[in-house]
Amino acid sequence: SQALQLQEGNKHCLVARSVCYLKLGDTENSLKDAEASLQNDKTFSKGLYQKAETLFTMGDFEFALVYYHRGHKLRPELQKFRLGIQKSQEAIDNSVGSPSSVKLENKGDLCFLSRQAESKKVKQKLQVKAPKKDQKRQSKVGPIRDEKTERQLLGELYADKAYLEKLLKDEDLIKSSTKQGMTVEDLILGGINYLDTRTDFWQQQKPIYARVRDRKLMQQRWIPERKRKPSEVARYILKSMEDIDMLLTSGCPEESCKKAEHVLKTIQGWSDDEVPNKNELIGNLYSCIGNAQIEMRQMGAALQSHKMDLGIARENDLPDAISRALDNIGRVYARIGKFRQAIDTWEEKIPLAKTSLEKTWLFHEIGRCYLELDEATEAQEYGEKSLQSAEEEGDIEWQLNASVLVAQAQVKLEDFQSAVMNFEKALEKAKLIHNDAAQQAIISALDDANKGFIEELRAEQRVERME
Repeated sequence: SQALQLQEGNKHCLVARSVCYLKLGDTENSLKDAEASLQNDKTFSKGLYQKAETLFTMGDFEFALVYYHRGHKLRPELQKFRLGIQKSQEAIDNSVGSPSSVKLENKGDLCFLSRQAESKKVKQKLQVKAPKKDQKRQSKVGPIRDEKTERQLLGELYADKAYLEKLLKDEDLIKSSTKQGMTVEDLILGGINYLDTRTDFWQQQKPIYARVRDRKLMQQRWIPERKRKPSEVARYILKSMEDIDMLLTSGCPEESCKKAEHVLKTIQGWSDDEVPNKNELIGNLYSCIGNAQIEMRQMGAALQSHKMDLGIARENDLPDAISRALDNIGRVYARIGKFRQAIDTWEEKIPLAKTSLEKTWLFHEIGRCYLELDEATEAQEYGEKSLQSAEEEGDIEWQLNASVLVAQAQVKLEDFQSAVMNFEKALEKAKLIHNDAAQQAIISALDDANKGFIEELRAEQRVERME
């Protein structure tokens, strides 16, 4: 919040605060910040994902699905959007049944809108202000629910709710106040109301009738070895992929790799009927293993894992997976200094790049490899392509990176005047995004380029005098 006071409307900061609100259970403010991050940039992938996550938590599964799909269309290489689509579809099926189990009398069915209106009404924040004396306490803690249903939905939390309701009967206790001035009664009611809203959410995500339906379906057929239900498989896959990603991003690549290898072994033991898109999932797991191995600096193993991903993707004609695998293979080659192989791999990926931002970093990385190989002309060409894509995307940070690459290539080509101009452009971009480290590095490089430019001018003057 303090950062936003200094730089109002910063979309990255708004998303970060939205995440915090969501973890606190404040979905209203979380949604406001997520929407604000998209106000000036409707294609901001982090904002789209955060809005989808908030809507999902609120129980607006259909709307969440829309934003997961939008994000996936813009950034198909990001696993989190695919997982979001999967969990939203599962939640919708659990709430209203799968498409095959639902028969609509009218093709123009508008029940969806009614469900959304009812869902929003249920999820509105309940006030915890002290009620009038003539109101019954029951009205303050929400509607009466069937005890058996509530116990099933709340699970272990049911005992907590029962304890809070018992505390409400202590007249002396509820009249006392905290140091902050809030009455104990308000605190207790707030806790009960929170549990009620969670009950409503879980009722929508997995209603009791859906649980009973699933149980009856299992009882109707005799299966010697229990067959895994699609919902169970989906939940296992979703949870496992989230764990693998979380472990890697939190700096635990070894645990991430072990988890991915365990899930891979499990999935390979299941039948194709049990796991939809099994080959695609296996390729994805090899990709996760490869990324963890990169972080563990096991480059040989990482290269093999990503090549496995590429082979599966090609066998099953999966363009997005092919693009992902080529990206990762190029990254490994660049890390181990095989720049020519990295270039060949990344150039193969160029036709598969879908967005300007993806092309920006792809052109930049190819240009960096050419620079490492002292092929400055090609490095400059790819740097200029990266800069053009970055300008189309409106990404200042990538404009900075591309300008530096172009300038470095021009220094190698001894085109010092052009290098100075591009370093100066890069310096302006670094000041715009307040990147002090980049500013210092560019100033140093600019000084060297100026010296080269001056020396070049002096050499030209000496030649003119001799003539």
